[in-house]
Amino acid sequence: MKLNLRVWRQNGDERKGRLVKYEVDDASEDMSFLELLDVLNEKLILRGEDPVAFDHDCREGICGACSMVIDGEPHGPEKATTTCQLHLRQFSDGDTITVEPFRSAAFPVLRDLVVNRSAFDRIISSGGYITAPTGAAPDAHATPVPKPAADRAFAAANCIGCGACVAACPNGSASLFLGAKITHLGELPQGQPERYQRVLSMVEAHEEAGFGGCTNTGACATACPKEIPLDVISQLNHDYLAAKVGGRAKN
Repeated sequence: MKLNLRVWRQNGDERKGRLVKYEVDDASEDMSFLELLDVLNEKLILRGEDPVAFDHDCREGICGACSMVIDGEPHGPEKATTTCQLHLRQFSDGDTITVEPFRSAAFPVLRDLVVNRSAFDRIISSGGYITAPTGAAPDAHATPVPKPAADRAFAAANCIGCGACVAACPNGSASLFLGAKITHLGELPQGQPERYQRVLSMVEAHEEAGFGGCTNTGACATACPKEIPLDVISQLNHDYLAAKVGGRAKN
C-alpha cells in the first residue's frame, strides 16, 4: 500500500518547525505505525537525508514512549491503543497522514516527534511514592484491602505516563495523569500516612511545570490508551480540598 506522510520536522524547541511531505509506497497493512517510520527512515538514510526522530522503547504498548499525534489524535485513530500497537490496516491505500509531536508548553520539542516529558518525572518525584516503612513482604491477606479499592487502585496504576491526556486536553492539563497517580496510592493502606501531603506536593509540581487546569472536557480519558477513568480527577480534587481546606495534611 502507498501512504503519503506529512511529518513534523523541528530541530529543537527554539527552532521553527514545519511539516514535510514523504511517500512510502511499499508499506504493508500488517506493519505497525512505528515500522512505517522505520521504513521511511531507511529510505531517508539511503538518500543521505536526516531520519525522522521519534521516541520508542518496548514497542509492546507498555512504556508509553511512542507519543505522537496522528491525524490530530494522540496515538492515532484506534481507541485504547498506543502508537506502537497501531497497525496500518487502520488506514487505506493512498491516505495522507499527518504526524506531529505531543504539543504542550510543558513538553518542549527536542527534535521532530520527540518531546521532553521530564515534567512528569518531576511530579512523581515531588510525592508520587510511598516512604512509610512497611517492613518485609507480609503474608497473603495480612493487610486486608477491600476489593473495590484494590480494583480501583489497579485501574489507576495502568497509567503509563505517555502524555496523551495532555496532548488531547484543550488546556494542556495533566490532571488525568496526576489523578491516576493520586488514586493508585490513595486507595491502598500503605499510601494513607502521606496521602494528603502527597496531593499538595504533586499539585504544586503540576502547576510549576506549566500544565493547564482541568475543565472536565473528558478529552483526556477519550485519548488515553490505557482507558484511565475520568473519575480519578474527582478523587484528585477531593483529596486536594481535604488537604488544603480541611487541613488533613496536618494530621
